Amino acid sequence: MAVRNGWQMVAPKEMVPVREEMGALPAGYARVRVAGCGVCHTDLGFFYEGVRTRHALPLTLGHEIAGFVEEGPAELVGQAVLVPAVIPCGQCEACRDGVGGICGKQIFPGNDVQGGFADRVDVPAHGLCLVPGCTKADQPLGASGITLRELSVIADAVSTPYQAVIHSGLRTGDTAIVVGCGGVGGYAVQIALAFGANVIAIDVRPERLAAAAAAGAVTFDAKEADLKKKVRALVKERGWRPERWKIFETSGSTPGQNTAWDLLGPGAMLLVVGFTRDASPIRLSNLMAFDATARGVWGCLPEHYPAILQLALDGKVDIRSQTELRPLSELPTVFETLHHGGLPRRVVLVPPESL
Repeated sequence: MAVRNGWQMVAPKEMVPVREEMGALPAGYARVRVAGCGVCHTDLGFFYEGVRTRHALPLTLGHEIAGFVEEGPAELVGQAVLVPAVIPCGQCEACRDGVGGICGKQIFPGNDVQGGFADRVDVPAHGLCLVPGCTKADQPLGASGITLRELSVIADAVSTPYQAVIHSGLRTGDTAIVVGCGGVGGYAVQIALAFGANVIAIDVRPERLAAAAAAGAVTFDAKEADLKKKVRALVKERGWRPERWKIFETSGSTPGQNTAWDLLGPGAMLLVVGFTRDASPIRLSNLMAFDATARGVWGCLPEHYPAILQLALDGKVDIRSQTELRPLSELPTVFETLHHGGLPRRVVLVPPESL
């Protein structure tokens, strides 16, 4: 009988170590030995901010998972895989219509089922993304030399902004504006650049703006006066497309959402990627006046993962320099430090047997 070792949230702000038998593998599932699991703001929301999980507590959090299949369909056993953060059922009407993000039977590890802050996790097999040629968790892969552990952050931190870019219909030469250049926003900048867009990055933190500039974006401090006027002036000066801007709100804050809304212009599309429980006062008539569009982005469809993986392997999206590996045993310390604004890089927690 397989045993799972990890951490479980037993109540808000209360995490305990756990060792438990996993039982029989459910039909259609795969048992994955975790190589690494990234820590996301969503995990902190569940733990500190009262955001409810769909699975009753106790629950192992963690949804940015990479590892090796130990049990499940024969063609997957032994394979290195990425586990999508949102796994639609693939069979319902929404899935057949290509909108699996609203699938009523979707599985979100660390929310609907036990998650990845453990050494093993059971997940639906049909959504897994193979990582070809990978036999060890620390094996350098592709031109970038990234490892499977580091690739775990694709599930959510990289894949969600990728889905936003796909939803936006971004094309070469488009003007893309990213509001909030933290973990998710920083990857949104890189992905938009990889798609050939002219990218403007907006944030309040100098180190984030510096990283966006190094990637190739033009940057603005969100606190600048007349921000929209300055953005328009830059676009005109550079000869970029003056309308149909693609605006990605990735800050997950009310000020960021207000900034993104204020930047709406003719034919613009606003993609809301960040999440906050706070309300934002906006004038919906702007959508009518500008013939603009606004839509939300929930996760990423599993079928996009191979393309995202290739961007990471080719080094077109830099994950390695923005990722820090920590032992799974440090989860409580990592959570507390991140909750108070520490650790500039995204943390991936690594189980003992994967070290």
